Amino acid sequence: MTKPLTASDSREQMSIVIVGHVDHGKSTVVGRLFADTGSLPEGKLEAVRKECARTGKPFEYAFLLDALTDEQDQGITIDTARSFFKTAKRDYIIIDAPGHIEFLKNMISGAARAEAAVLVIDAKEGVRENSRRHGYLLSMLGVRKIIVAVNKMDLAGRDETHFQKIEAEFRAFLKRIGAPDPEQFIPISALTGENLALRSREMAWYRGPTLLEALDRFEKAPAKTDCPLRFPVQAIYKFVSEGDDRRIVAGRIESGRVKVGDRVVFSPSNKSSTIKSIEAFNAPSRQTIEVGWSTGFTLTEEIYITRGELMSHEAVPPLVSTRFRANMIWLGKKPFEKDKDYKLKIHTQAVPVRLLEIKKVVDASDAGRVMDRRQVNRHDVADVVLETRQPIAFDDIAQGEATARFVLVDGYDIAGGGIIISAERDDQEEFRAEARLRDFHWIKGGVTSEERTNKFGHRAALVMFVGKSGVGKHRFARALESSLFQEGHASYMLDSTNVLLGVDSDMIWAQSTQQELVRRFAEVAHLLLDAGLLVVSTTNAIGLGDVAAVQALIPDFPVLAVEISPDNGGLSSADLRMTGQEPDSDAAQHVVSLLRRRKIVNPG
Repeated sequence: MTKPLTASDSREQMSIVIVGHVDHGKSTVVGRLFADTGSLPEGKLEAVRKECARTGKPFEYAFLLDALTDEQDQGITIDTARSFFKTAKRDYIIIDAPGHIEFLKNMISGAARAEAAVLVIDAKEGVRENSRRHGYLLSMLGVRKIIVAVNKMDLAGRDETHFQKIEAEFRAFLKRIGAPDPEQFIPISALTGENLALRSREMAWYRGPTLLEALDRFEKAPAKTDCPLRFPVQAIYKFVSEGDDRRIVAGRIESGRVKVGDRVVFSPSNKSSTIKSIEAFNAPSRQTIEVGWSTGFTLTEEIYITRGELMSHEAVPPLVSTRFRANMIWLGKKPFEKDKDYKLKIHTQAVPVRLLEIKKVVDASDAGRVMDRRQVNRHDVADVVLETRQPIAFDDIAQGEATARFVLVDGYDIAGGGIIISAERDDQEEFRAEARLRDFHWIKGGVTSEERTNKFGHRAALVMFVGKSGVGKHRFARALESSLFQEGHASYMLDSTNVLLGVDSDMIWAQSTQQELVRRFAEVAHLLLDAGLLVVSTTNAIGLGDVAAVQALIPDFPVLAVEISPDNGGLSSADLRMTGQEPDSDAAQHVVSLLRRRKIVNPG
């Protein structure tokens, strides 16, 4: 596997995002920087000049950067382009992000990779709606090193008072919304090259650094080698057909370091193991590896983990919850509203998510005006609480950007994004803490979970039939247990009434004991799951609302909720829904098909 470009290469590198309102000259600024620093491929400048002459277009430095045909036709930057230029101090990776309001979603992905930013404002037009919105968005994405380049000063008579007015207005706006104060405001003219690489003789009143000098003054943040280990799992590879029986856990180390022999835990499943080897393609073996590397690991104990888990050291795990508070911007065509399912993508994880609470909505284009809203409209920025269908692992933005930034998907479109501020307490927090303590100190037997999976032909999982009394849950559960058993699988039906009359016989049936009833049921299920069984359960004794609590207590095993509802309504989080009128055999096969789709039972 290959190592991405990092500061440990021969020359220091820094990623800079260029943002600003449409037509304020971002691409011209970048194109001029390329030309003035001699960073263009040989003959590129002359080739563009000839092409402009051939087509009758006036030459523009923006054409050096705008590679897409439709960008040149429309005169706007549509996608995020990454290019390079050099100074004596370092190499710069320039991310020229879109400025038109329709392309703000592309800017999210561009700015998310940036260490610093240059925000371009047209001196003649002044501070515009997107100038304010981009200032807020940079702050929200955690970009703290910012330069504001006031462009086209030649069209504003290179007037010092006009420049100072723009600077005062924008600084005041950023202060009102709590955004960081820019390091420098610089009057420039990208068209004539003034105050970019060379100082302007026409603006002698400006005594600050040129744009290149200001960029070189930025100090790179130290590598996150000494931060807690964060390794989002990208994929699991096995090369059985090539005679290689290793299971390689692949991904990219976002922070920290790890070495062979380290004990690690995967969140939110709580599964733990020890690093056996560090893997790479066509590279010498090594005993330690650190932030910035894309790599793979084998483990001493084969455990079942999936894409989206977050590997860390046991001493400093990430946050795990179904709820978190976030700052976000919404770009979807339809409002972001409650009682609707969206998809959350964070590091390598993708899960269903809902808007739980709106703390406040800020109109970033109008001096940071706070609005009272029941929904988040297009181009609004908001302080919200989000709730995922299942627990996820993450960090807050103070701990690390890579595991705190997220995007929201509505249907098939990226509709928003933001950063996590904090984890919010949910109903299962105590159960998760109990499960983590138990799982970290679990005494393992002489048979591994992988050996049980290979022997039984399936992974351990809990199928919970839920619904009101008398709708057919018990009948379907018995049919499923029998069907699985007839197919040769190790299945067992766990009726919660049996737990109630046995393990729970010392308890008085009352609402105050409900949490303890759920806990004991989940612990009994956990023992059966650890034995590798497919556990089929009915839940009259503990109620419909306890599925999430059971999952919190057994995070390392799949829990599938099958709801029996005659009117097809009920739990939005159900994995499968039936009416209760289906023949027993059909109902069982519907669940077996679900188990196969989830790769719990091997395809028949």
